[in-house]
Amino acid sequence: IAVDTSDKAHISYYAHGNLAYANNTSGSWVKREIDNGGRVGQYTSIALNTSGKAYISYFDATNTALKYATNASGSWVRIKVDKGGDVGRHTSLALDTANKAYISYYDATNRDLKYATNASVSWKITAVDSNGKAGKYTSIALDTSNKAHISYYDVANGDLRYATNTSGSWVITTVDSSGNTGEYTS
Repeated sequence: IAVDTSDKAHISYYAHGNLAYANNTSGSWVKREIDNGGRVGQYTSIALNTSGKAYISYFDATNTALKYATNASGSWVRIKVDKGGDVGRHTSLALDTANKAYISYYDATNRDLKYATNASVSWKITAVDSNGKAGKYTSIALDTSNKAHISYYDVANGDLRYATNTSGSWVITTVDSSGNTGEYTS
């Protein structure tokens, strides 16, 4: 869920095998289907720009890909961001002040935490943590310098982990290693 500057709610969700979007900007709930190309819309994450336009990351189960949708141009645009294997589960999305997207997500094929951004001309995809089954239940936030901070679950070790690129390269630390802890982070 995201709330705009007029305190109206915007929700992205999985409905009947499709990516759906609802908002109450008119005073009542308006719902619409955003992507219906197979089984799409799981693991959604939504953010709004200052104009109340929506940006959504989500998993395309039919094509096992990370997808991204936005209505920033006035109509909905959908693209595949990463389609190299079974990628795109457990997405989390954040926007910078220039409305560029930063997405953390899980690569189930390689069992890695991955990160994608369109802050440059095209999407850049990075494997952040390749330490064996790390990267489920991601949550991302940006600092004032647009550096990423990601919390996630390391399945192999049962740990809560944290990754950041504030130094210019990715630094990963274990936050809690008390045993089978760290799922469903935020």
